[in-house]
Amino acid sequence: MNVPVTPQVERTSHVLRLQEGGNMAEETKNKNPEIVGFACSFCTFKASEMAGSLRMKYPEGVKLIQVPCSSRVDPAFVIKAIFEGADGAFVAGCHPGDCHFIKGNYFTRRKIAALKEMFDAFSMKEKLKLFWVSAAEARRFVEKVTDMYNEIKERKNEREKA
Repeated sequence: MNVPVTPQVERTSHVLRLQEGGNMAEETKNKNPEIVGFACSFCTFKASEMAGSLRMKYPEGVKLIQVPCSSRVDPAFVIKAIFEGADGAFVAGCHPGDCHFIKGNYFTRRKIAALKEMFDAFSMKEKLKLFWVSAAEARRFVEKVTDMYNEIKERKNEREKA
């Protein structure tokens, strides 16, 4: 017995996507960028939690994904986020030399450098950032994320005007 597949509409605060059979197909265009961030659970994610407890504000279009270490971020995750509608993505972890997994952030640096080179071939290099934030640097986390958000928003608005 064949049952027709009906499209399901997934609504989030920033994105409207039409999902059919598990594939993301359409999304509405909005002026506020959506950024996906992959944050190391020992440093960067703790900094984001501290920023929240200190009532520091950063743009609501920034969505964080907690990972055990920045080196656990597969470049395919970043590519998938961009191709599914995110305007930008960042990977953030412990400062080099301070990784809880010894050399994790050195591996991250190499992976992201290669990914940026690939993105540059498609003129998408500005959509990806890598930065280091320790657990005590809530203000730095907010500054980095807000700066990235504003850069992407400015670029997006310029494209819409053209």
